[in-house]
Amino acid sequence: MSRRWLALLSPWLLMMPAQTRAEPLPPLPLFDAHMHYNVEARSLLSPAQVIALWRQTGIRAVLATSRPNQGTLDLIAEGATDIRIVPFLRPYRVQPDRHDWFANPNIEAYVDAELKRGIYRGIGEFHIFGRDADAPFVARLARLAKARDLWLHAHADEDAIERILRHAPGVKVIWAHTGMSTSLDKVEAMFEKYPALVGELSYRGDLEQDGTLNPQWKKLLLRFPDRFLVGTDTWITPRWNEVAELAAAYRRLLGALPREVAERVAYRNGMAMFGWQPQRAYPDASVKQ
Repeated sequence: MSRRWLALLSPWLLMMPAQTRAEPLPPLPLFDAHMHYNVEARSLLSPAQVIALWRQTGIRAVLATSRPNQGTLDLIAEGATDIRIVPFLRPYRVQPDRHDWFANPNIEAYVDAELKRGIYRGIGEFHIFGRDADAPFVARLARLAKARDLWLHAHADEDAIERILRHAPGVKVIWAHTGMSTSLDKVEAMFEKYPALVGELSYRGDLEQDGTLNPQWKKLLLRFPDRFLVGTDTWITPRWNEVAELAAAYRRLLGALPREVAERVAYRNGMAMFGWQPQRAYPDASVKQ
C-alpha cells in the first residue's frame, strides 16, 4: 500500500468501532466440572478463599463433589451470587471408602441419608471398574439416578460405564477424565453408542500434542460439541496450587477450536446440563487467551 493511500485511510481506521479492530477479548469463563473440596484442603484454603480463587481464575460455575459432603455444603453457604455451585453427593466419608463403597452397607445408608437433603443434582464422583459395576448397590444407584433425573459422575473404565448403562438405559453419566487412558477410537465409539454420556477432560494426557490441541481430540470435540466439559480435579491438596495454570491451559487448547465450540466446552455445556442458559462469553471474533 502506498504512503498516499495509507495517509487517506488512517483517519477511517481510527474511527472504526472497537469490535471491528482486533482488540483483546476477555478470557473464556469456565465451568469446572470436576472439583473436590476435601477435608485435607481446609488446611490450605477456607471456603471464602476457594470462592476468591475461582473469581480470580474466571471459573464461573463448579460441579462440587467433596469428601465428606460437608465441604460442598460449606462452599454453598458462602452465598456467592456470581458463581454457580452444582452439588453432587459423593459416596465417600473418608478416603479409604473409594475402594469398597459399592459393597459397603454403611455407605448405602450414608447415601440414603444424604439424598434426603434434596439439594443434590447428581451422585459421584465415584470410582468403579469392571465387574464391580454389577454390584447391587451400583445397579440401584443407576436406576435411582434415572428415576430422579440425577447425573452420575463415574471415574470408570469403559467396561464399568457400559455395565452402568445396562442397569438403567438412558441414565445420564459424566465420565470422569473420559476414561483417562481409554483410546480415542473407543471414546468415539462409546459416544456414538450412548447419547446420554458426557466426557470430562481432566487428566487426559493426550489432550495436547506439539503445544496445541491434539488433532484427534479436535475431531472429537467438533463432532460432539455438546458432550464435553473441562475440570480441574482438585483431588489432592497440592492440586489447588495448579488451578490457575490448569484454567489457562484449557483456554489455550480450546483456542484451536471455532469460537462457538470453545464456548460450549469451556462453559455453556455445563450450564445447559443444569438448566442455565448463560450469555455468550463475547459477541464475535476468534477465541483469545
